Amino acid sequence: MTEFSTESLAIDEEAETERIGERIRRYLSASRRKGIVVAVSGGIDSSVVAALSVRALGPERVFALHLPERESSENTISYSTELTDALGVDSAEENITPILTAAGCYQRRDDAIRSVIPEYGPGWASKIVLPSVIDSDALRLFSVVAQSPDGEQVSARLTASAYLEIVAASNFKQRTRKMLEYYHADRLNYAVAGTPNRLEYDQGFFVKLGDGAADIKPIAHLYKTQVYALAAYLGVPESIRTRQPTTDTYSMPQSQEEFYFSLPYALMDLCLFGLNHGIGAEAVAQAADLSAEQVERVFRDIEQKRRSTAYLHEAPVLIAPVGEVEHLDLT
Repeated sequence: MTEFSTESLAIDEEAETERIGERIRRYLSASRRKGIVVAVSGGIDSSVVAALSVRALGPERVFALHLPERESSENTISYSTELTDALGVDSAEENITPILTAAGCYQRRDDAIRSVIPEYGPGWASKIVLPSVIDSDALRLFSVVAQSPDGEQVSARLTASAYLEIVAASNFKQRTRKMLEYYHADRLNYAVAGTPNRLEYDQGFFVKLGDGAADIKPIAHLYKTQVYALAAYLGVPESIRTRQPTTDTYSMPQSQEEFYFSLPYALMDLCLFGLNHGIGAEAVAQAADLSAEQVERVFRDIEQKRRSTAYLHEAPVLIAPVGEVEHLDLT
C-alpha cells in the first residue's frame, strides 16, 4: 500500500452485502434455525445488522426487539421504531426497568457513586468518562460526572473498587437484554444476531454474556466507517445515519469516545486499520490529521486494550476434555 487515506477503508457495498447475506443463510441452514432476532437500539450498528438480515432473509424471517429502560435516551424508541417501520419487520417492545430494579442495578450503581460523591441521590444523573488517549502518556483513570436535580455538575476520580462496582451494576442492562433476545429466539426457533463492529469487537467494548453473546456477528469484521457505508447502501434512515454514536447506558448523555475509545470512530478506524496493516505512524498521522506521537499513543492503547480484554473473547475452560465437539459445517 503506497498511500494511506480514508479511501483505504472503502468497500464494495453490494458485494459485501451479498457475502454477509450468504453467510447468514448458510449459518441458519446448518443450525436449523428459521430466522434472526436482533435487538435494535436506534444506533447505526444494530440498524445495519437488522437491514442485512432483512436483505438476506426477507422481513418475514427477522424479528426485532426494542429494549428500553428508564435511563435510555428519550429518542431511542423513536429511532428504533423508525427503523423497524422502514424495514417492515415484526417487532416487540419490552421495557427492562422492572427487571433491573429487582436485580438492584440502579441501587448498586448509586451506592458505588456515593462512595466518591456522597451527596449523590434521587433525581441525580451520572456517567463515567476517560481522558483522551492522545493528550499525554500519563496513566488514564476513570472519573464519574454527576448532575444534581438543579443542573449543577460535579466530578470525582473513581477508586478502583467504585469503578468496578459501577461497571458491574451497569452490565445488568446488557445481560438482561440478551436474556430477552434468547427468550424470543427460543420461542421462534431463530438465531440471535450480535451487533458489534470491528472496533468494538477488537477492543473488547462489549459485556461478556451480555451484548457480547450471539449466535452470529455479521459486522464484527467491519470497521465502523464501513458500517456507515453499508447503512447508506442498505437505505437505513438518514436520521439514524447522522445520529451521534452513544453508549445509551448511563443516565447522562455519553459518547463512546468519552467512555472508552477517546477518539472519534473515524480516527480510531484509521489507527486500527493502520496498526493491523503495518502502516507506520507517520502515514497514519497524515491521514488522521494527528501527530506521529499521538498515533503511537493510540497504537499502544489499542494493544493494551487487546491484552486487558482478551478474557472477554475466551470460551469457558474445561478441566478435562469432554468427548468430541461437533462443529457446524459452514463451508
